[in-house]
Parts: sequence; C-alpha cells; structure tokens
Amino acid sequence: MLAISLDGRLAPPEGGPAQLGGSGDRRVLEESLAWADASLMGAGTLRAHRCTCLIREPDLLQRRLDHGRSAQPASVVVSRSGDFPLHWPFFEQPLQRWLMAPESPLRGFQRWIPLGSSWMERLARLEGAGIRRLVLLGGAKLAAELLQADCVDALQLTLVPKLLGGPHTWVPQAHRGLPSLQGGSGAWLLEETTPLGGGELLLSYRRQRESDQGGFLSPN
Repeated sequence: MLAISLDGRLAPPEGGPAQLGGSGDRRVLEESLAWADASLMGAGTLRAHRCTCLIREPDLLQRRLDHGRSAQPASVVVSRSGDFPLHWPFFEQPLQRWLMAPESPLRGFQRWIPLGSSWMERLARLEGAGIRRLVLLGGAKLAAELLQADCVDALQLTLVPKLLGGPHTWVPQAHRGLPSLQGGSGAWLLEETTPLGGGELLLSYRRQRESDQGGFLSPN
C-alpha cells in the first residue's frame, strides 16, 4: 500500500520522509494494518521516519482484540545490518519488532528472520513464523524488489494531488524553476474519473489558483 504523487513519486527529490496522504488515506492504511499479521518496511524507510505506522482508530483496534489478536501488527524491518539507534521512537512503540537481516544483532528487536537469498524464501520463512498477511509500507526499492520477484498479490495506490518533481519524471526538477505552489496542498482539484477499459482509469485534475473563478479550458 503506497501513496504516490501525480508524477509517481513516493518522496521529494531530495529524499527523506514524505507524508503524502490525508485523512482518507490514513483510514485505508489503518484498515490494512488491522487486516495484517505484520507490516514490512526497508531500512531506508525506518531511517527516514524513525518510527512506523500504528493503528489509532478505536474500532479497528477493537476488531483485532475481538479476534484474539494483538492491538498492533508486528513490524518487520528488512536490513543488511540491523544497526539502528535505540533512542528512535520506533523502539518505544507498542508492537513486536522483527528484524530480517543476514545476522541477528537483536538490539531492540524481539525476533530475527534470516534474510535468505530470494524473496520467495524470505516470505516462506515469515509464513513459517505465522506471518501470512503482510502489508508493505515502503520504500520504493523494497516495493520494486517484491514486484520484480512477483511476490505482490494486491496493490493499493493512493494518488495524491501533488507534484514533487525530481529526476526521471515528466515534471521539471525544483532547481529548474518548478513553482513551489504547484506541489502544495490543495493545488490540484480532482474533477472527474473515467474508466477507460482494460483496467485503465483517466483522472482529470484542474490547477487551483487564487484568481480561479471556476473557468477551465479543456484540452479537447
């Protein structure tokens, strides 16, 4: 499950954490966590945020408890080293912390899963440990690895009306003159969604400006 900008980015060009989704995206995220046995994230995502997402909604917490499950799903971190500062908020969050790494420096983690040579092997090891429902929280490299290994069963993408720019997108990079307002909150308004067949969906956005009185020239 990922929130992406209109130009397909997960984070700003300079990297670092990005809180793209709004309250609706947060609710969908928490519903996914309520369904999951665990969440999965890469070391880079943990270093950027220094914490993971928790379920906050009382009804979702109660749903898990009613089914005899822990309030929060476990958090599985994929890392080559597993060496993280223990003062980060992540290590105080009320959940089980699992480490998937070549070795087992369990500082701050309750369980170690050997990294293994392939994602099929890694996921089999997680399943053997009781993790059958897994939600990917990031980042882009980890998502790409899982897709390339054909280990993703479902995609949930929240398209956020922001333009972040950066290399390898159709939007100019910020240092080339991209107006900062262009990526700001509320800068783009979703006007229409049109199914095109074949699994394709046309999303029509309009640029919001201070002088905008509702007029819009269609490109057609």
